[in-house]
Amino acid sequence: MKLQNTTLVFLLLLSGQLFAQDSLATANQLVELPKISFLDSIKKSFVHHEIAACVDERFITEIASQDLFKEITNDIENIDLDVKVDYELSTELLKERLKLLDAKSAFNIEYNPGLENIIKHYLKNRKKSYERLMGLSQYYFPIFEEALSKYNVPLEIKYLAIVESALNPRAVSKMGATGLWQFMYGTGKQYNLEINTFVDERSDVLKATEAACQYMVNMYAIFGDWDLVLASYNAGPGNVTKAIRRSGGKQNYWNIRPFLPKETQGYVPAFLATMYVYEYHKEHGIVPNKPILNTFSTDTIKIKNKMSFKQISDLLDISVEQLQFLNPSYKRDFVPSIPGKNHFLRLPIDKVAVFTSNEDKIYAYSEYDFGKREKPFSSQEALAAADGSFDVMSTTKYHTVKRGETLGGISNKYGVPLTKIKQWNNLKSNNIALGRKLKIVTNERIATTAKPKTEQAAVKTAEKVTNTTIVSKDSIIKKVHQVEKGETLSFIARKYDITIDEIKSLNGLKDTNIAIGSKLIVSRETSDQEIETSDIHIVQAGETLYSIAKANNVSTDDLVKWNNLEDASVKAGMQLKIITSEDIATTVAEVKTTPKTVSKPNNYKNENVYVVKKGDSLFSISQKIPGVTVADLKKWNGISGGTVIKPGMKLKING
Repeated sequence: MKLQNTTLVFLLLLSGQLFAQDSLATANQLVELPKISFLDSIKKSFVHHEIAACVDERFITEIASQDLFKEITNDIENIDLDVKVDYELSTELLKERLKLLDAKSAFNIEYNPGLENIIKHYLKNRKKSYERLMGLSQYYFPIFEEALSKYNVPLEIKYLAIVESALNPRAVSKMGATGLWQFMYGTGKQYNLEINTFVDERSDVLKATEAACQYMVNMYAIFGDWDLVLASYNAGPGNVTKAIRRSGGKQNYWNIRPFLPKETQGYVPAFLATMYVYEYHKEHGIVPNKPILNTFSTDTIKIKNKMSFKQISDLLDISVEQLQFLNPSYKRDFVPSIPGKNHFLRLPIDKVAVFTSNEDKIYAYSEYDFGKREKPFSSQEALAAADGSFDVMSTTKYHTVKRGETLGGISNKYGVPLTKIKQWNNLKSNNIALGRKLKIVTNERIATTAKPKTEQAAVKTAEKVTNTTIVSKDSIIKKVHQVEKGETLSFIARKYDITIDEIKSLNGLKDTNIAIGSKLIVSRETSDQEIETSDIHIVQAGETLYSIAKANNVSTDDLVKWNNLEDASVKAGMQLKIITSEDIATTVAEVKTTPKTVSKPNNYKNENVYVVKKGDSLFSISQKIPGVTVADLKKWNGISGGTVIKPGMKLKING
């Protein structure tokens, strides 16, 4: 019995200790939860729709690379059609297949030795390239065929985009021709393709294809032969007309070919050879790569505000490379917002669903992100820069490599150089293993000045409650200037309307030598009051954090910080604090509390003379006397720019 009781007591004690340990562990876990970022809080609140879509990012990078464009261009410019190629394909069998192609094509496809040689060259030397091109074409060809059918242009013209650009919408030739259909600048403008700093519609799949179809129709109206239309697309109608004249009036491509420019001589054969390879790829063991993306699994949305590809990538978890592939017309990886212009973004359907379900939050984040960038100086910010009141904050984070990510994509995501990422992580190549944690260091330059807020914008019909607090301060405010390259003590003295001797006195300098980066006190003033006003905004139905921030001329980041919000979600009836500062101090670089002393109030309104005290400057004296400026003091006391005021001097303070 005693043994049983002892055992029972032991078990109770043990269970009590285990329970206490579990409670302590749970408490520790609760305490150690990290604070999520504004981006993560936005994404946490997203509404997701379960639509399947999977695209391998590395496959996009590999299949759409520039080397295919260079290979195709090099073949057209340099291949000699008279040089025989050793490949196992009988001439008789080739003739039979070309006859079948001719029967179902609008082109005049006839056998000749030059065409046989280029076909065999492609089959022998470009097999892998065509496997990749066939993977790409499963995305582009449905778009081409829809436009070609609309304009009643032969569907085989779709193969021309392979000859022109190797299906690379960002391909640029030596002469500056750009896009899938290789339009020159002037021709693109002629067919109403917009080309500006941010957008080049020669790289827009839909608009450039539409322009190419219009060009084909116009050329067919002139020549009445699709072979000659192809030749004119490459060489221009003028060169084709000259070749017809020089050949004695002949109008068959193969008869005028010797009189065409060298590149055009290989152009139509390359087109016909490409058509053959596509039509008979199975017979030659060419296996197309998997589809890069089906056109029908993407859709476009109208973008209302400016956004960068990096912001879209961060918000939607889609790589910058994939956005570049789907939206090649945006030259700077940036969707602009220009009044009177519509801009669209193509995304996988599941990402379209996420975007349209969370538009307000997405635009709020993009505005918040743009707000972090350095802006042109206002007068207050100029003072902050002059005082050197900027801190550079360095943040280290770790990125876990996900499937399909590249080092270049990670570099773009965090806005840091690829070479730095390799340096921080001791990488010798651009290859990275799945699941590896990469060290990322980012720097932000932050002004330490308190910025006075501009006049509040009216807030629709929302109810507002205003609280004003006066916080007494008995402190010394030191204005500090950080020395820049090329600055001298004389320059700094003139800048702050202070004497060289005063700067030396305030900073304990023995001579005028100053080091770059050193901080100099350039004024010392007593601040008696700081007035802080806070508005309470009651959230109305339909309002978002973004709309409230915009109406009150503040940033969404400030609203999150002032109200300790966990994410960007707000509900009707919530009370949000909106802080406005009316503190007249400009740059507070360093504040030190001093013991309170009983002193005479600084009221010199009815006095005529002021006795200079230690540490006084013309500026600090002018601040003590209502309605008196530094210029007044100089005028009344005959003070020039370099005159030094010293303790004990008597200054007239009443004109």
